[in-house]
Parts: sequence; C-alpha cells; structure tokens
Amino acid sequence: MSPETILESLVSYPSVVGAPNGAIVEYVRALFASHSVPVSIIPGPEGDRSNLFATVGPTDVPGYILSGHLDVVPAKEPQWLSDPFRLRRDGERLIGRGACDMKGFVAAILSAVPDLVDLQLPVPIHFALSYDEEAGGRGAPHMIRELPNLCAAPIGCIVGEPSNMVPILRHKGKMALRVVARGVSGHSSRTDLGSNAIHKLLPALATAVQMSDALKSGPLDPFFEPPYSTLQVGVIRGGEAINIIPGSAELHVEARAIAGVDPAQLLDPIRALAGQDMDVEVLSSYPPLAMTEDHPLAGLMESLSGQASLAAVSYGTEAGLFQAAGVPTVICGPGDISRAHKPEEFVTIDELHSARSLVLSLARHLTHER
Repeated sequence: MSPETILESLVSYPSVVGAPNGAIVEYVRALFASHSVPVSIIPGPEGDRSNLFATVGPTDVPGYILSGHLDVVPAKEPQWLSDPFRLRRDGERLIGRGACDMKGFVAAILSAVPDLVDLQLPVPIHFALSYDEEAGGRGAPHMIRELPNLCAAPIGCIVGEPSNMVPILRHKGKMALRVVARGVSGHSSRTDLGSNAIHKLLPALATAVQMSDALKSGPLDPFFEPPYSTLQVGVIRGGEAINIIPGSAELHVEARAIAGVDPAQLLDPIRALAGQDMDVEVLSSYPPLAMTEDHPLAGLMESLSGQASLAAVSYGTEAGLFQAAGVPTVICGPGDISRAHKPEEFVTIDELHSARSLVLSLARHLTHER
C-alpha cells in the first residue's frame, strides 16, 4: 500500500491521547502480519492501551529503531473545514488530525515494510510505536524497558517527529507537576471558620516565579532558544465565587532543562512544599536529547537525508527516553512542527515519500554494509 492509503486508515482511528488505542494497534498488527512480520504488543498499566514493537530482519543482531507514536491531540477546534478524522486531500496537502504529528511518519515507514521484507535484511530494522506520547511520553518507557527481551542492543534510533526531514541532535528535557492545595470552604464573611486553598498555593507560586528568574543566569547552552533552562506556571485553578472561601485550588508548573540539567531537580523546591494540605503529582516527564555532531549516527542521518544536522529544537520528544536507555538517537521526520496541534494539520505527499525513501536508503545501507 502507498503511504497515502495507510495514512488515510491511520487518521480514521481517533486515537486521542489518554484514550484506548486497541483499534489502531490491531490495524498496525494486521498490516505487519500480512507480511509475516512478528509483532509484540506491550500493554501499559492503564489496561486499555498498548505499545507495538515489530522487527524486520534478525532479532539477535544489533539494528536500528524507527520510533513513532500512535496517539494524537484532541481535534475540537472550530476551524477544521471537515471531519479531522477523515483524511482530506487539497492539492499536495493531506489534511487530518495527526497527519503531521506524527501519523505521517508512521504511514511512511509502514509502507516500506514489503520492500524491507524482500531485501532479507542482514541487520534488522525495528518499529517502535508508542501510546500517550502527547501526555509526556507515558507509553514509551514501558516498551523501552522491554527492549532487552525484544532485540539485540540497538545501534541507533530515529524518532520521526516533524523536522522537515532534517536530522535534529538536541532538545530540552521536561517535567510538569500538578500542585493541589486543600482548604475548608465556607462563607467569606467568616474566614475565621474556613481555610483558603488559594492562599495555601502562594508559597508554591512564589517559589516558581523566583526560580524562573534565577534560571536566566545559567547554566547556559547556546544551542537552545532561550539558552537556559526555564520554569513556568501554566495553569491556576481555584475558587467558585468572591463570597466563598476556596476549598481547593491547583496550579500546574513545568520545567524545561538544557542537557546536563535534571528537570526534576529544578522542581524539587516546589515538591518539598507538599504536606498535610498540599499534594504534588508528576504530570509528565522526559529527559533531554543530547547528541553530538561527530557521532556516527549523526553522520549516517546526514548522508541518508541529504541534509545537514540541526543542533537543537525547542519542542520535546521521546528521543531522550531512548538515549537515556543507552540507544543513540536522532530526530528526523516528515512535516513541519509548526503545523502540529493546529486545525487543518497537514503533511504533503512529497514529505511522505521522502520519509519512505529515507527508510529504504537505510535498508540499502545496511544490506551493502554487510
């Protein structure tokens, strides 16, 4: 099947982050099965969603991973011109939720499976498809922990997030927290009988603001914009009316860390505020990606893509998770990240086929290498 046809099928599954994904996983499993490619389904602890791992070639030889995620962000924006879960063509554009981020890459690599099988690869190419990446990479860690049972230690990994097919070597790490304060509600005329939950959040809010300002002085990494780690509060909720003492309140705070800085440590002062009336929950977490220009994988990706590597990007991916597990990793995929998470999201036909060509070029490289 062409990548366009596969993308049409993938988009038709509304695999929104946080929702069951059994239907789309079964579609992909059946596609591999039609070419006699063995598949491992790796369920997550949620019980209603799974990762998928498949290998073309020998599993006992070190090879390369092609990594993508099957989930998408919701598509509730009123600016969609048609059903976002029905792929629509407009000239060279293929429009639909996830077309760019990142079902386009998944469609491209799946369309190459019959060719990879025919090549009888001496070095394997693995397909690692995760769930709930859009919730901070919740699914991939369960699959990465299983890698020693699934294949020989991989040589490298290509994460196909939208990069205009330019190899990307670095991104920041991230951790996000939910801080929830509990008070005692009541009428605001008797504040002495209640306990204001919003007031209890103020130490956490003040700490976040102070740390945000302090991080601007470094450490610095000129590859990033801004060149320092950042911390910000993105959500504050609490209260019902001016004459009601708030019984609960919450804030969401995130840290994005340059390589060499642990985002969890940046948030330690806020987590230390947890106590009898305040809970702190980790919403999402992933490590930074920090590859070097002289790494063999960077050189290989430049050769395969015909593009010079880009030092760093602002957005985060699952690439840092693979690198933290000891797998050298780069980002390289079709489409532009500026189209992601927006109405009328699209990937072009040429971009799809460029991604497919890169996979086939990798396969030919592996065949000739032996």
